[in-house]
Amino acid sequence: MASPTSLLKRLLLGRPFRSDRLQHTLLPKRIALPVFASDALSSVAYAPDEILLTLSIAGASAYFFSPWIALAVVVVMLTVVASYRQNVHAYPSGGGDYEVATVNLGPKFGVGVASALLVDYVLTVAVSVSSGVANLGSVVPFVATHKVLIAVLAVVLLTAVNLRGLRESGTAFAIPTYGFVIVMLGMLLTGLFRVFVLGDELRAPSADLVIQAEHSVTGFALVFLLLRTFSSGAAALTGVEAISNGVPAFKAPKSRNAATTLLLLGTISVSMLVGIIWLARLTHLQFVEDPGLQIVSGPEGYVQKTVTTQLGETVFGAGSILLYVLAGVTALILFLAANTAFNGFPVLGSILAQDRYLPRQFHTRGDRLAFSNGITFLALFAIVLIVGFQAEVTKLIQLYIVGVFVSFTVSQVGMIRHWNRHLRTERDPEARRRMHRSRAINTFGAGLTGAVLVIVLITKFLLGAWIAIAAMAVIYVLMLAIRRHYDRIAVELTPPDEGRAVLPARNHAIVLVSKVHQPTLRAIAYARATRPDTLTAVTVNVDEKDTRDLQADWERREMAIPLTVIDSPYREITRPILDFVASTRRKSPRDVVTVFIPEYVVGRWWENLLHNQSALRLKGRLLFEPGVMVVSVPWQLASTASKNLDRLDAALSRTPARGPRSTGSPLVAAPPVVSAPPGEGEPGGSPTMENTRD
Repeated sequence: MASPTSLLKRLLLGRPFRSDRLQHTLLPKRIALPVFASDALSSVAYAPDEILLTLSIAGASAYFFSPWIALAVVVVMLTVVASYRQNVHAYPSGGGDYEVATVNLGPKFGVGVASALLVDYVLTVAVSVSSGVANLGSVVPFVATHKVLIAVLAVVLLTAVNLRGLRESGTAFAIPTYGFVIVMLGMLLTGLFRVFVLGDELRAPSADLVIQAEHSVTGFALVFLLLRTFSSGAAALTGVEAISNGVPAFKAPKSRNAATTLLLLGTISVSMLVGIIWLARLTHLQFVEDPGLQIVSGPEGYVQKTVTTQLGETVFGAGSILLYVLAGVTALILFLAANTAFNGFPVLGSILAQDRYLPRQFHTRGDRLAFSNGITFLALFAIVLIVGFQAEVTKLIQLYIVGVFVSFTVSQVGMIRHWNRHLRTERDPEARRRMHRSRAINTFGAGLTGAVLVIVLITKFLLGAWIAIAAMAVIYVLMLAIRRHYDRIAVELTPPDEGRAVLPARNHAIVLVSKVHQPTLRAIAYARATRPDTLTAVTVNVDEKDTRDLQADWERREMAIPLTVIDSPYREITRPILDFVASTRRKSPRDVVTVFIPEYVVGRWWENLLHNQSALRLKGRLLFEPGVMVVSVPWQLASTASKNLDRLDAALSRTPARGPRSTGSPLVAAPPVVSAPPGEGEPGGSPTMENTRD
């Protein structure tokens, strides 16, 4: 039977996929849109909130500027979408901004972009899930009072879904994403139809509130407030870069499908953002930063609801089914918006690991052909942020978008150098015209996103953006340190260009002994079979009586090799053996010492706590000794008979068992070993250094 852990893993994640099934996980455009664009699409659920609440600092009259702020955000979004359509055609390998910066500006710029994106992906999960909880809490009071718990559970669920594989997560997320788009556009069109065609006077639930400004804002202060409002609304642009990182996940033709998906993303996001701000102005909707302080007059017990919920009540009616549908799909799309990060972060992590800027484990795929380590890492850090900031969107949003605009700006500068390099060699007039057009788009994009980055840094630095910047700096330094480590190791392991490896002059074998039993005899037999130059059995005297009994048993059995007893006045085992090994090798630098350490193979997890502790300590310490080889000699205990390895393999993979295992009865007994010469007792036995010495 498979272990409970394996059964739970199969239940949650499903059967493992063969590597040759990777092509079957590629996504068509209809699935790629919800997988990679849900973040940008869902931002319309919180970007309008941030625009209105920031303007409310100056009072209700400042809402006049909301359409112009939305228009500025739209211009930036369309510019970024147009710029990234050039990126996906020029760099379809999936490296996205990291690859563009590395190739055109140098590795350090690439690492800087990567650190910014990694931080932004973590914040995407935290902000999206927290915003989803806030929207759902507007109509479900239980969620509002347990928002941190609900947010953490949502991240765990998203992690499990993504660990099942890319195609499955895309299929699961397609229906809620398209449902959100349909319901949101339906609400906006219905509201605008009622206002302009039917002539209805729609008033939001907050329209009649009397609010006061937190501060008197004029002159330069007003300009600063508008810039801060714009930087908050620019959160709508997050997630656009995920498509350029995920081009390899698209079906062929990859670049064209990715560019089309980018265009769809931009069109839908712009339409919804403009529609929400427009309808909010028509219904006189008000949304403030601090309801307790700013709302001077209003209904008793008034609780401020999100912008989308207020518009839903205005258009569909309070308590209507469509209102609950709107709240449900909005919460779902915000939860699923985190899926953009769950698909972008692991792919980028894999590329960075391949380039040796992250541990190699990030490059490997799991059972379901997903980058499981990257997915798990992202989920853990997002949960830390959610708990640390108590799932408060207004607090988290201040850390947001710094990273993404760093990557936007550096990427566009890199694309300008890309086109300049190609224009120096391209002679075809039509191709040159296309390159000039693309360079112009990227130049405008670099200037615009660079200006937005400056605005974000100025307006959000003291509000929390410094935390994100500090995190980027730490990750940047850490990735460079990892790369230096891997480079140093590569130099150490590179064989010399000339000459052959020097063979050891002699091999001294040492068998560790605790008592004369089957494991000891097996270790001696195996050590003799390796034909060393010298062979010595060694025991440590930590108990006089046990040592005398061992010596007597050794003489009684007439063992063919000498037994060396090392005194240990302080009853320590590891240090005396290390000193003995060092003294053996010290006689000649070209000599090697092979230490044979027995280890019990157990069938139950708790048996590991009772066996092999001294062996593990010795092995861990001996591995650091130069010129010392450590050989573990296993001895299978009877409890291993319960481990039917063939059945376990079949349960895990649902395929014929791998490897050379027998198809007959389960492996119970120890494998064959070299027979001991006459006078050495029974064959077998690896000294396990336990008994009384553990």
